[in-house]
Amino acid sequence: MILEALKALLIGIVEGVTEWLPISSTGHMILVDEFVKLDVSPEFMELFLVVIQIGAIMAVLILYFHKLNPFSPRKTPAERTSTWRLWGMVVIGCVPAAVFGFALDDWVAEHFYNKVTVACMLIVYGVVFIVIERRNRRRLQTAAEDVKALRGKHARLATDNGDAQGDASAGLFRVRTVDEIDCKTALKIGLFQVLAIVPGTSRSGATIIGGMLCGCSRTAAAEFTFFLAIPVMLGWGLVKVAKFALAGLAMTQTEVVVLAVGVATAFVMSVVSIKFLMGYIKNNDFTAFGWYRIVIGLLVLGYFALEVQGILP
Repeated sequence: MILEALKALLIGIVEGVTEWLPISSTGHMILVDEFVKLDVSPEFMELFLVVIQIGAIMAVLILYFHKLNPFSPRKTPAERTSTWRLWGMVVIGCVPAAVFGFALDDWVAEHFYNKVTVACMLIVYGVVFIVIERRNRRRLQTAAEDVKALRGKHARLATDNGDAQGDASAGLFRVRTVDEIDCKTALKIGLFQVLAIVPGTSRSGATIIGGMLCGCSRTAAAEFTFFLAIPVMLGWGLVKVAKFALAGLAMTQTEVVVLAVGVATAFVMSVVSIKFLMGYIKNNDFTAFGWYRIVIGLLVLGYFALEVQGILP
């Protein structure tokens, strides 16, 4: 039991770190399963890989409790109304996942839950991140030059550079904060979230890309991604638990311990991961995550190619 708990600890760490970074938690979990085999039933393993995400969701609820709580006595009536509006946008953003995600779950699991798909999606979306951020940098540079030109050539250069960059950045992203997301933008981001049903895509990666393509700032896109996950992942976890129970299955004592350790670890690491990401994107873009995805995807393809050829055991 101790060995299985240690394995669950490792899987919980991977889940907590990768769930919120745009590098695909499901993809990493599938890959980890290739090397760290839990001594549990296949049915429990399928349940475990989904329910462990509840720990990650609890991290969001705690870190953003005040922002997400419409009943907070510390909020003004206007702030409470804004909170309810935010929840409305979250519900709208979850509609595509509810319509398409649940319907396609079993089919996707049968056809796409494999190492090649994971590796390819890691690479493809890594390239997408790099392309989008390069486009943003070009647009930002052009906008900054336009702002400087409008101010006139007699302004102080040092001040002009800083102000121009800030004004250009403000113009680059139509939606600066998560509270500015409207119904149309929420629905579009929700459609991008459906893409994450394919393993290796990354739910956070797909929604962040969708948010930025819809004109959201990196911070707004990331926060809305966190909030969209609450109903989607909680609902997904309940569906898996219901399927497990309706099948007449029961957990062994070891499986109960494994689940508890995995959920608790995922919670702790999610807190660390979310704080890191929100601090990182204040001064950086997502290019580094794009390159990480490409490198990991290529390594995975290379490893399993050698395995198929019998070079590796």
